[in-house]
Amino acid sequence: MTGFGKSVLQLPTKKITVEVKSLNSKNLDINARIPSQYREKEIAMRNEIANVLERGKVDFGLYVEITGEENSTQINQAIVKDYIKQLEAIEQTETVELLKMAVRMPDALKTVRAEIDEEEFKAVANTLATALTEIDNYRLDEGKVLENDFTLRVNNIENLLDQVIEMDPDRIAGVRERLEKAVSDLKESVDQNRFEQELIYYLEKFDITEEKVRLSNHLNYFKETLSSSDSNGKKLGFISQEMGREINTIGSKANYAPMQQLVVQMKDELEKIKEQLLNVL
Repeated sequence: MTGFGKSVLQLPTKKITVEVKSLNSKNLDINARIPSQYREKEIAMRNEIANVLERGKVDFGLYVEITGEENSTQINQAIVKDYIKQLEAIEQTETVELLKMAVRMPDALKTVRAEIDEEEFKAVANTLATALTEIDNYRLDEGKVLENDFTLRVNNIENLLDQVIEMDPDRIAGVRERLEKAVSDLKESVDQNRFEQELIYYLEKFDITEEKVRLSNHLNYFKETLSSSDSNGKKLGFISQEMGREINTIGSKANYAPMQQLVVQMKDELEKIKEQLLNVL
């Protein structure tokens, strides 16, 4: 969700610059810095930003630089004249000197609030739209890079899952062999049928067939969602959580060092996915 957009509007008497910057955030948080005369249009501009960016910590700045004959500060003539009259009563001095003192007095200058011209605001709104298009394109470019990285990580997990599936028969055979050896070391005769029943029950506790199928389905669903044109960052986050549950369950049931090593590698790939998902809408 990171990005930056900037657009400049040149008017006859002023230059208006619009800048929009976004950083990662679970929700939309807009911080606006705009001149006071544009405050009445702030809600409209915030809504436009929200419609385009949806999520992220957004800094929005609108900067106005006067380039022509436009001055919102005026001399309050009545007050200045009154100051001069009072100063003359105190001390007879040249009028120029009295004027210098008078304009430094409180309320000698007044700021006239400029009304926003609707045509001007339309031009500002178009400038904001241009900046938002620029930041949106920035995000799309970043998204392509992230998509390639996600695809790589998911494919890595799929390859590791294939290795888990391939070694699973050897794992079960090894577990069965260890149990049979443990019983034989007791040097006691056992009921073979009862032993087989207990062995099957024990091996079922280590069975990871369901976890393998669910993880494979989650990986496919992740790729399908990734290719969707809709905003799907939160959805991908939920899917990655489900992937994590299946990987953790496989690890807890493995009881087999080579398989647990593969699980560690899958967890590493998944953590990289989760870190990058913070950048996705």
